[in-house]
Amino acid sequence: MEYVNSFPKGFLWGAATSAYQCEGAANEDGKKDNQQDVINREIHDEYGYADASVTSDHYHHYKEDVALMAEMGFTSYRFSINWSRVLPDGVGEPNPKGVEFYHNLIDELRAHHIEPIVTMWHYDLPMALVEKYGGWANRQIVDDFEYYARFILNEYKDKVRYWLTINEQSIVVNYIDRKNKISMEDKFNPKFRYQANHYMNLAHAKAAIAVHEIVPNGQCGAALDMAPYYPHTCAPQDVLAAKNANAFKNYFYMDAYFKGVYTDSVMAYLKRQGLEFEIQEGDMDLIKKGSECFDFLGINYYQSACVKAPTPGAARRSKQNNKIGKGGDVVYEVQPDLFEGCKNEFIGATDFSMPIDPMGLQYVLEDINDRYHKPMMICENGFGAYDTLEKDGTIHDPYRIEYIREHIKAMKNAISNGVQLIAYNPWSAFDLLSTSNGIAKRYGFIYVDRSDDDVKECKRYKKDSFYWYKNVIATNGKNLE
Repeated sequence: MEYVNSFPKGFLWGAATSAYQCEGAANEDGKKDNQQDVINREIHDEYGYADASVTSDHYHHYKEDVALMAEMGFTSYRFSINWSRVLPDGVGEPNPKGVEFYHNLIDELRAHHIEPIVTMWHYDLPMALVEKYGGWANRQIVDDFEYYARFILNEYKDKVRYWLTINEQSIVVNYIDRKNKISMEDKFNPKFRYQANHYMNLAHAKAAIAVHEIVPNGQCGAALDMAPYYPHTCAPQDVLAAKNANAFKNYFYMDAYFKGVYTDSVMAYLKRQGLEFEIQEGDMDLIKKGSECFDFLGINYYQSACVKAPTPGAARRSKQNNKIGKGGDVVYEVQPDLFEGCKNEFIGATDFSMPIDPMGLQYVLEDINDRYHKPMMICENGFGAYDTLEKDGTIHDPYRIEYIREHIKAMKNAISNGVQLIAYNPWSAFDLLSTSNGIAKRYGFIYVDRSDDDVKECKRYKKDSFYWYKNVIATNGKNLE
């Protein structure tokens, strides 16, 4: 077939960030700690990576950053609101200066004809709620999340159309102790993560309902980390393992979002493993009602995965990529009696051992479209690397250009096959704090001059990818050279 050469009229081009990874000003103007502030201080003490106190200093550079986005030609920008900046205690009295900051940012975006795409929660739960009752460990979080959602929706309803409730729910569940401050008891209780997931689904549902009640012509979605799971071989055992992995890692979350139900095969597996979670009367009715308010899905796509039949008796284990940026061994995920991760010999990888598979993005988009028939937007997609600032102020990042080019081609192919794609917002607009590798692992089109141990002035420099992406946007994806 003949694939499309450009993107639909009105397609949104931009990039993404999150509040705690880029804003800095962690304890300025009335903001209080969130759990990521605390987690990243601990990471700094253990590994020497930068904490979240300054990051890219976007809080003080937002006008300059938006101007650079406009120069690239952005028509959208996906960012998050820091819950503890607008509601320092999670609920109760708002922080006027925090509320004003997001008004100013959104107004600046609007002045440059950039559509704001706002994430309500991107890992940064107020520490006040963690200390009060354990955050996602407690059902009270559902009502408090709704309180927060309704507050920001009422505050920014006339300026923001696209709302994402929760970022990467599947990542939060699978890496619960890395994304949340939780007790040692919960950390070593595999059942806890699925109860927390249920609370997230309830919170998402309440927020989705609120979007349609409050925001004129509002659109609601969530951003999921998506990776297609391929069988290691065509042996039936490996094929079944891939089927299991896709259900457990992908459909379990999307079935709740899109259909208001939990995937039968996953629920049966959790029961066999003693990992059942409490579902109260009326919970599924609420999740079902929330699914009816779900307008689109945000896709965070970085990689695919490969699985095989699990080794008998193997213990449960999470995946871990290397953190040194020089290649190395990967610890693959194991779900007992379900699947076991392994290397895919047919694709390459980044220096951080993250698989590079542009065709996997096409696979994901078409698979979701065929199953759920909803529009999608790419909310994250990017290449993390150790970029070098040359003496003349240039940054040469051909690896990032190549990575994004091939993924845009995959998007074109998916559109040709009937996928409704709204936007492309790769990670990230400018360099920011990596959750696992500090500042040194860079993703942005714009270089932020600082290191893990020296914040300097956070001066901005345009990378080669800045100019390349500017041309891509100007031609609506037609010219990728």
